[in-house]
Formats: sequence, structure tokens, C-alpha cells
Amino acid sequence: QVQLVESGGGLVQAGGSLRLSCAASGRTFSRYAMGWFRRAPGKEREFVASLSWSGSSTYYADSVKGRFTISRDSAKNTVYLQMNSLKPEDTAVYYCAASPVVSTSIYSYEYWGQGTQVTVSS
Repeated sequence: QVQLVESGGGLVQAGGSLRLSCAASGRTFSRYAMGWFRRAPGKEREFVASLSWSGSSTYYADSVKGRFTISRDSAKNTVYLQMNSLKPEDTAVYYCAASPVVSTSIYSYEYWGQGTQVTVSS
């Protein structure tokens, strides 16, 4: 069992930065791949970034590539999403999730956090 709690969301101007954190509990956290997803108003939840359990493999949605960075600190049981050069279209609720395999598919993820709101003003 893995429990996930996101934090770090907020209101930021376009061009600004935020760092989201996802604190995990559960003894097997280090063996899970982690992902970030987001849901904008009126849209489906979509993939943002994922990271293998070893940290050696990362994947990004084209819309965030070069602006967002996913990382993990296994000693702290925490996954991060550094978001730079934010745009109004990045406004969404951001969720972290854990999967037994690294994946870009929402269906691979077994555990989900409650989400944190990110709002980017123009």
C-alpha cells in the first residue's frame, strides 16, 4: 500500500515557476515508478511526466518537455515536479501517482494522491 500527498500548488504569473512535491508513505515506495498527471477544467486527466523507480528513465508530455522536470528523492520518499516557464494552459489540478512499471498511461497507476491546484495567470 502506498499513500501519496501532493503539495506546492498555488497561483503564479505566466513565465514563473513552481515546484510540486509528492510525499509517499509505504515500505515499497522505492520500487514504484512515479508519474504526474493533470486535469484542466472541462478536460480529461492527462499525462505530464513519469520516472522509473531507479530514476534512470524519464518521460514527458510534449507540451511540457523542456519546461518541467520530474525527480525523486528516495531517502525522503518524495517525488518532485519542477515547473518552469509556466503558461496559462498549464492551469490544472496536478496529481501524483504510483505504478509498478514506468508508464505514460493513466491505467498503469495503482495509487493516486488527492491533487494540488496550479493556477497560472496571464
